[in-house]
Amino acid sequence: MSLDGAGSAAAVEHAARMDRMYRYQRHIYDITRKYYLLGRDRAIRELQVPKSGTLLEVGCGTGRNLLLAHRIFPTAHLYGLDISAEMLATTRANFRGKAVTPQVKVADATTFQAEEFGVAGFDRILISYALSMIPDWEKAIEAALGALKPGGSLHIVDFGQQEQLPGWFRTALRAWLARFHVTPRATLAEAIESRLSPFGADMMFQPLYGGYAWRVIIRRRDDQAGRN
Repeated sequence: MSLDGAGSAAAVEHAARMDRMYRYQRHIYDITRKYYLLGRDRAIRELQVPKSGTLLEVGCGTGRNLLLAHRIFPTAHLYGLDISAEMLATTRANFRGKAVTPQVKVADATTFQAEEFGVAGFDRILISYALSMIPDWEKAIEAALGALKPGGSLHIVDFGQQEQLPGWFRTALRAWLARFHVTPRATLAEAIESRLSPFGADMMFQPLYGGYAWRVIIRRRDDQAGRN
C-alpha cells in the first residue's frame, strides 16, 4: 500500500496493522462502535461549517461521520484521510449514489498537508476517536493545526481519562481498548496548549460523561482580523 510519498517505516507498519484489523471489521464497524464512541454526533453538529466551506476528517474510517456532516452541512466540500486503505474502500462504498463524493486518500495523519488535497487550508478539521489510535498523535495535532485556514477550527473528540467514573470501569475500559490498539491520551490538553502559540490559536476543553470522553475545539486566529 502506498502512502503517496509520506510513508515512513513506522507509518507503513501502522498502516499494515490497521488494514489487518479492519479488513473484516470495517463491515460491522459502525454497528459495533455506535454505543461507545460517545460525543461524535454533537461534535459534528457543532462544526458550523460555513456555506460552501471545506471540512476534512482525519481518520475518516468508514465515512460515517462525513455522511452525517453532509446531511447537516449539505453545501460543504468534504475531504477525508485515513491510513487504512481497507477503511477507505468502505467510505467510497458508503457514498456511492450520493449527491456528493468526498475526496478521500490514504495518508499519514502526522505528515499530511492541505495542498495534497488541492486546497490552501481547511475551514474545519475533525478528528474523532483517532488520536487514541495514532502512535505519534502529537504530530497529528501539529499537522492538523498547520492545515487549517486562518480563522478555521480543529475539533477533537476522543476517550478521556474517565476521571469521574468508578475505578473498576476505568480499568475494564482500558483493558478492552488495548485489544484494539487504543490508548486514551492523558496529556491531550497539555499537548495541544503547548502548540497554540505559533498559530495564535485558543482552545476550549470539555470533559463529557464524567470524563468518559474529552471534547476540544481549537480556533486558529484569523490573520485578517489580527491586522484590523
